[in-house]
Formats: sequence, C-alpha cells, structure tokens
Amino acid sequence: MADELDLVVIGAGPGGYVAALRAAQLGLQVACIDRRATPGGTCLHVGCIPSKALLDSSELYRQAQTRLDRHGIKVGEVTLDLATMMRRKQQVVKTLTEGIGFLFKKNKVQWHQGTGRLAGVGKVLVTGAGGSEQTLQTKNILVATGSEPIALPALPFDGTALVSSTEALSFESVPRHLIVVGGGYIGLELGSVWHRLGAKVTVVEFLPRIVPVADTEIGELLHKSLVQQGLSFHLETRVVSASLQAGQVIVNATHKGEDLLLQGDRVLVSVGRRPYTTGLGLETVGVELEERTGRIPVGKDFQTRTPGIYAIGDVIAGPMLAHKAEEEGIAVAELLAGQKPHVNYDTIPSVIYTHPEVASVGLTEDQLKADGRSYRVGRFPFAASGRAHALDDIQGRVKVLSDAKTDRLLGVHIIGPHASELIAECVAVMEFSGSAEDIARICHAHPTLSEAVREAAYAAAFGRGLNA
Repeated sequence: MADELDLVVIGAGPGGYVAALRAAQLGLQVACIDRRATPGGTCLHVGCIPSKALLDSSELYRQAQTRLDRHGIKVGEVTLDLATMMRRKQQVVKTLTEGIGFLFKKNKVQWHQGTGRLAGVGKVLVTGAGGSEQTLQTKNILVATGSEPIALPALPFDGTALVSSTEALSFESVPRHLIVVGGGYIGLELGSVWHRLGAKVTVVEFLPRIVPVADTEIGELLHKSLVQQGLSFHLETRVVSASLQAGQVIVNATHKGEDLLLQGDRVLVSVGRRPYTTGLGLETVGVELEERTGRIPVGKDFQTRTPGIYAIGDVIAGPMLAHKAEEEGIAVAELLAGQKPHVNYDTIPSVIYTHPEVASVGLTEDQLKADGRSYRVGRFPFAASGRAHALDDIQGRVKVLSDAKTDRLLGVHIIGPHASELIAECVAVMEFSGSAEDIARICHAHPTLSEAVREAAYAAAFGRGLNA
C-alpha cells in the first residue's frame, strides 16, 4: 500500500492550489489533482486572469484611439492585431500557471493531472488522461472543483455562435454584433472588451437593473457610463428562443409583454455559474448535495457530514469569488495543522473590472434600508480629485456607509479609477471593526486617488468632506 497522505485536494483552482500550498508549508503531506495539464483552475486558465489581460489590452487600444491626443501624444492610425493580443493573454496565463507548478515542486506538493473521484473514505481514485488509474490513500480530502457556466434552455451552448465566457475569451475575430445575455459582472466585462475592440454590444438582462447585487446608486452610475461608451441595454427582458439563420443568431425576447427581436453574429450567455460536482463520487462517502443549489453542505470548519471530507469555494455557499475560495483553502489547511483560522465573510470585497471599475465591501445602502438600520452616508466624487484629473480619469465616486450611533464602518462602494486597489484599505479597516473617522484621521499621501476614500469617510464621520 502506498504511503498515506495527510490531504488530497481535488481541484487546482485558487482555492485548491492555495490550500495545497499552505498545507504543505505547515508540514502536511499533500497531493493535488486537476484535469488540466497545469494548475490554476478556471480562474487562471479561462476566467479572472485572461479576462483581465484582455480588459487591460482593450482599454489601452481604446485610449490610443480616443484619449492620447488629449495628452499631446500623436500616434497616427491605430490598428488592431487581435492575434497578438490573444498571444499576450495566453503568455500571461502560461507564466502564472507555470509559476504555480514551480511552487508545487518547491513545497513538495504531489501533482496529478487527471480526474479525481472519491472511492470511499480516505481513498481518491485518479484517472489520468490516458486512462491510467491510481488510488491515493489519505487522511483528509478537500473538494475544490469550482463551478461551470449555466446554460439557458433557450440558448444551449454550441461553442461557436452561442457561447459561454470560456469561448468569449478566445474569439478569432471581433464580432460585428455581440449580444450578451446577463447583466452581471462577467457579461459586462467581456462585453466591454469586445466593444472597445469594435463590436456593437447589446446586453439583455431579465432584472430591472444590471449588477443587481451592487449598491443601487453605484450600479446606476455604471449603467450610465456604459451607455455613454456605446453599449446598449434591454432590461426586464426575457429571452424566449434563438435560432441560426445564414450565419446570424436571431434572438427572440419579450419586454413587458412586447416581443423583441435581436440579430447578432455571437451570443454570450452569462447568467451565472453552478457548482461543478459531476463524477466526484460524493455518494460513496455519504455526502448529499443541496437539492436546489447543487452545493455541498459544510459546517463552519468546512467539513461535510462525513468526517475527513471538506469542501471550499464555488461548490459551497457564498459568493463565487476566487479570493473567497483562497481564504477558505487557507483556513482548511490551517485547521488540519491544528491552528484556529477564521474567514470573515462580511469583509470579502467584490470587484467589477469594467471602466470605470466598481469595488465594494460590506453592506449596501439598500440592505441597510431593508434592515431599518440607522446609518450615515459620505460621498466624494473623483471629479474633485487632483490625482484623478492628472490621470484624465474623473468618472465616479466613493461612497462610505457608517453606523449613525457608533460610526463603525458598514460598507464602502467605489466606482472610478483603480477602485479594485482602493477597496483594500476599507477592507482592512472593516476587518478591525474600524470607523469612518479612523479612515478620515489617517494621513493619505497627496496627490493620490486614496484621498477620495478619506474625503468620503470624512463626510460620513463629520457631515461634510474637507474638499467638498
């Protein structure tokens, strides 16, 4: 019999590979399994990383077309080399996934390419790409298999005309008209990429507004900005059917009882993701999925009803975010090593990488109103920020919400330049149960975008900002 491992991780996405690395660093004997040739999961291969590479490349292209001359930079005719842009994206992915492979070797994490299936408590059957089989003996098993795109019955994926986010990251040419079904962050990010590169983009959303989980005020500002950029939207619209006709996709939809006909050459279906648990063999260890969501039920220690079987990330409850999975992976590793970690779900930030960016942490104003909670609001526009003007990027604002009695920070919502980086300060203050005044009293370098965060916090704590 092979030596017994301390932990086998099924899935090498952000949650799985981080859990494997942390456990190995703490002295555990660890193996990690994934069907892809290199670790990184959906996030690194066909999610977070390639989409951000394309977002950055496409934004540079847009700036070269529309904004450089404002800075006195003359570049002549700007043309697109999409193949080179895609190669750069793939190189970014290759560099990062190879980096994880290097870390696995450095920390002595066993790497197995193949599919992992539970074959009873303490046993994982690994089936390699060529059909070879190997059984790993282990004290603990961690399921970190992530999620997959949801298809609609009216819009089944065909990988060419009706696509998921995976295919939308690798179009060989710019669509003439891209129809995006779903107004969440994935659809808006990829819609932004292809619109910047020359596509007409139409977003169809079933709900009355885009990014429905965002603070309403911030979501409305994003909607307005995207419309100004040239994206079009059909809200409160339901897709009924789609058909292919002469190389075009005809989408039939309804809006408040009226028929709507859309025609495009590509349709990106981006209505959410679901846990990926197919073929895991969970039934062999007595683990049943939640009937409605398909998620794996776990306790506060991320352990299922079966001792020694854990789950994290997109397959359990909570936001489907890479950094949430990472925190859970670290927590499981540290629990197995005898430590006492915790994950504070109230301070997990979320980011939408459109332009302008949107970043949030904590409660929205909508939630505070629904709870009947007394609160204060502080706002500061980037149009009043010297650094934003120097950057030529003044859209958006910072919105700070604090408790009316204690001034404790309850939520921060930012739309504007580098919002994804600015939110980190707010997460740290909230993690330590800080107040709006705490941010207001911290000296922020001048001129920086972070001063806008301070100004909004100042307004929440003292009723008005210094420069408002």
